[in-house]
Formats: sequence, structure tokens, C-alpha cells
Amino acid sequence: MNSMSVLFFLLFNFFGTSSASKDYLPRAKNVTWASHNFKTILRWGPKPFNYTHTVEFSKVGKDKQRNPHCIRSTETACDLTNELRDLKSSYMADVLTEPLVGQGMDLVELPYTQSKKFCPYSDTVIGKPDFRIKINENKTIVIYIRDQLTALYKDGRHLTLRDIFKEHLKYKIIYSRARSTGKTEMIVDQNKVELNELDKGESYCFSVAAYIPSRRGRKETGKWSPPKCSPAKEGSLIEEYGLWTIGVGSLVVMSLLIIAIIIVVTCCKRVCGYKPGKEKQVVSHV
Repeated sequence: MNSMSVLFFLLFNFFGTSSASKDYLPRAKNVTWASHNFKTILRWGPKPFNYTHTVEFSKVGKDKQRNPHCIRSTETACDLTNELRDLKSSYMADVLTEPLVGQGMDLVELPYTQSKKFCPYSDTVIGKPDFRIKINENKTIVIYIRDQLTALYKDGRHLTLRDIFKEHLKYKIIYSRARSTGKTEMIVDQNKVELNELDKGESYCFSVAAYIPSRRGRKETGKWSPPKCSPAKEGSLIEEYGLWTIGVGSLVVMSLLIIAIIIVVTCCKRVCGYKPGKEKQVVSHV
């Protein structure tokens, strides 16, 4: 190979590599859905440098759409809560990598990374419900469960889980006697639950989770709330210690009191009965 051929080969490789490097755009990685109570965000990484990302989403098999806030973005998240309105449909999203505005590139197709399928109704994570415990006039424990608010609105009104799941929304309740390890689980349809079978006056601890049997597998049950315990009844002394114990204790106290009185009376008599002798007169003999 002569010197001219070697020079041509080196120049070709230099400019060819430089051009390829200039037109290279990295694909997004770890494209995942994050959804909690229907607040749905598409996330990916790493944070772009000298390029941007655009999100395209669609129902499976339908035309792609774009969120105006997620076009040529330098962020790594896109809020699609208000775009995924058909909650029982499955969606997919593409994260495209695009050059900066004004930066020309000779690309036939933009590189992109596709997400997995996502169905808001089935896949959003259901959070921990709030509840309170009340003891009614019959000394029965009553649980009041509050339906959680979602990130969705309709006609200006904040929607709850009950608005979305309707009759499919149920609740699981796990309870146990305070300081006991044995637990009982029950499933209820209502937000108010009276527990007539529990021992009155005893303290019980409860945890609650939303339960939607129309969802798949482990996603049927939402997150469990922190435990809350009912107050224990303050019993009388007889209920607390027993009649026999209180009787014996009373006798002991009375006996000690009588002994103390006898000792005091005896001491008083001795003090009162004491008379000093006459002083002897001393006669001085001159």
C-alpha cells in the first residue's frame, strides 16, 4: 500500500467516525410506569445531555399521541394521569431520543425505547386507607373506613376509589386481641363495620386494606394501613382483682388499724396514770 492510499484510509476513518459519533443518540433506559391511586407517571433514565426526549403513548393498537409537556424534554418523567382516561384499556409508551433544537442530524429513524403494557384499572397501586375506631353505646367496636381520594377529577369533583371501582371495592380487615399474636381476617363491603362477636371491654388492634377482587393476582389487595387499637374498658376493683383478694386485703387493713388503735390507747393510759413521788425534805441539822 503506497503513502497516498494510507493517507486516504486514515482520513476516511477519521471523518467517518466523527460523523457517526455526531449523529449518535442514546436510547432511553429503564422505561417504567409508576402509578399510585391513579396518579400515573412514565419514568426513564439517564438524564439527557446534549439531546432531548419525547414521549408518545397510545392504547394498544391505536394511533399514538403526545403530551405537550413531554416533547423535546430534558426531564426523565412524564405525567400521563389526565391522558389515560379509559381506565380499563391497556396503554404503551415510547420514549424517543431527539437532537436539540437547531442541531441537525442525518437519521432515518429516531431511536426509541418502548414501555411494557399498562392498565390503570388493574395496575395502579392502591394506597393505605384511613380508618377510625369507635365504641358505641352497647360497648361494641365499630370501624369507620374512609374511601381514598384518587388523582382523577370528573365534572370538577375529586373522584374516590368508590367512584371508580363501585361495587367491586371491598375492604380486608385483620384484627387481633391486644398483645396477642393470633390474627383474624375478614372481608367487608361497607365502610362501617360493627364487630358484635368481639369480647366487650377487651382491646383489639386492627389493620385495613382495600380489596378489589376484579383485579389480577397480588394486585387485588392494596397497601395495609398501620395498626390502630381500641381502648380497653376500665373495670372496677372487683373486676380487676377479684372479690376474694379484696376481702382478704380489707381484713388485713382492718387488723392493722385495730392493732394500731390498741397500741395508742395503751400508751395513753400509761402516760396518764403516772404520778411523781413527793419530794423528800432535807432537814439540816445544826
